[in-house]
Amino acid sequence: MRRLLLLLFVILVAYLGWPYIGSSLDQSDYEATKENVKKKIDSIKEKPEYEEAMETFNDRLNNLVGYVGDKLKELPENDQQSDSGQAEKPELSNPTEHSFSIYNIEIGDTKQAIESEIGQAQRSTLNEYGVKWSTYHKNYKNFIMVAYDAEDKVVGLFSNQDLITSDHSIQLETPKEAVRKELGEPLTKLRKGFVVYQLQEDSGYDVFEVDGSYVTVFYDKHENNTVTAIQIIDKAVEQNKDRYYTDASPELRKGFEFQLFDLTNAARVVHGLPVLSWSGNVQKTARNHSDDMAENDYFAHENQDGQSPFDRMHEDGITFMMAGENLAYGQNSSIFAHEGLMNSLGHRKNILKDGYKYLGVGVAFNDESQPYYTENFFAK
Repeated sequence: MRRLLLLLFVILVAYLGWPYIGSSLDQSDYEATKENVKKKIDSIKEKPEYEEAMETFNDRLNNLVGYVGDKLKELPENDQQSDSGQAEKPELSNPTEHSFSIYNIEIGDTKQAIESEIGQAQRSTLNEYGVKWSTYHKNYKNFIMVAYDAEDKVVGLFSNQDLITSDHSIQLETPKEAVRKELGEPLTKLRKGFVVYQLQEDSGYDVFEVDGSYVTVFYDKHENNTVTAIQIIDKAVEQNKDRYYTDASPELRKGFEFQLFDLTNAARVVHGLPVLSWSGNVQKTARNHSDDMAENDYFAHENQDGQSPFDRMHEDGITFMMAGENLAYGQNSSIFAHEGLMNSLGHRKNILKDGYKYLGVGVAFNDESQPYYTENFFAK
């Protein structure tokens, strides 16, 4: 039986590769070879074991196809991780029109000018402002997120890498005290129309109003409260967002998921770690847990059936040698969720764990559009 299966496999390969084999045989005895192969096939068909062998062969072939299909599902949309080329840090210059620039880009610049310099975006996904974050990077090096308005002008910028310049001598790793000395005391409240939002103190970030934009400076509590990222949002865009939580939608859910994935990989690159591959399989596990928490109003790694993250992964058919889970709740964007996780030591260790290979992110919203974020990491 094994010999028969092997012969069937050889014949299948010959059949599938016939155009290539045929062209290779054109200069030799092509017709004789072709006739011999046909005779072999006819003689095998006459054997009683043929039908059983074909059934076994088809089962094994289907299993192989299923396995390959599962592996393909683990690749993210617009996957860029096969690009392992080196990316040199760009030469940065001081901003000319505003106090801050990121990757030499300022609020008001045009998409055409940006992409003529750094190429097209790797991914564009909806954010909480109703516009899209376009992410630019080379295998997560020189990582920047840019938001454009309807006229393709920059209205938002973010980076957690060493791409920040300012005329205030503020850049990555600048101490918090130096930032406040340059920019003054941060905002304690944000007024939108007739509503005033109180900003949290000692939250790991400061918000300043600078040059008609809101500049959020994030600090790394585990690196002596130094600058770890900056977000710049045009004031008109911020004011146009009239609620703290944006109305939930499938597109926003997908946006938060991929943004959190990209932010995680950008942070890993900063710390000299390999990027993670997207796992569509474990994303389902993560989404299901976020859905469960949002629907049943709880926030915990163990669900109401007593299952741990590892139980849920096993139940979903995911095999792993090591695994971990991060949860976040209530942050109004993927950026704030990620920076909060990085300032929590246990969550930070998961994000920066060297042994992990895969990540899936699942987001869900409760009835008040408050997001629940679940990150599932694992290695096989």
